[in-house]
Amino acid sequence: MNITESYLWRAELWMLITLLSYFLMNGAQIFETAVLVPKWTANPPETFSLLVNKKGVGLKLFWIILHSLHELTFILAIAFCWKIIPIRNGLLIIFAIHFAMRVWTLSYFATNIIEFQKVAEGLSSTTDVVKRVNLWQILNYIRVAVFVALSIGLIPLLLKLSNIKNH
Repeated sequence: MNITESYLWRAELWMLITLLSYFLMNGAQIFETAVLVPKWTANPPETFSLLVNKKGVGLKLFWIILHSLHELTFILAIAFCWKIIPIRNGLLIIFAIHFAMRVWTLSYFATNIIEFQKVAEGLSSTTDVVKRVNLWQILNYIRVAVFVALSIGLIPLLLKLSNIKNH
């Protein structure tokens, strides 16, 4: 298969853009985990008011846009690296794990945040809320660590791609 210099340049560019967008997303996740999560988990359900857009920080739109842009760049990186089998396969593995993490994020984390918001608005029960918040917080540390690990996993692929391009 003939892979041109131009093809390799575009592949490397989209890998770099994807890596940088992943780092941006991880920076936001780490900030949220270190600064915002401790505030709204400090004394549930009283501190849940921080989750309600009128009184606190509405991050829903921010995360939708950031994840959408990141996943678009990730898919473009896969497309532009498609002919380079070891890079493509590595990207597909990382993307599959990333996708599983996004499913977990939407099905567990987002769902619980919505439930916590309902508690803040008096629309839902506070039964076991402290226990649920503590579990959410612990699992969030794991989730953020996995996303960081996945982004770090892109670095060897980018270096390998750069090595292919320079030879």
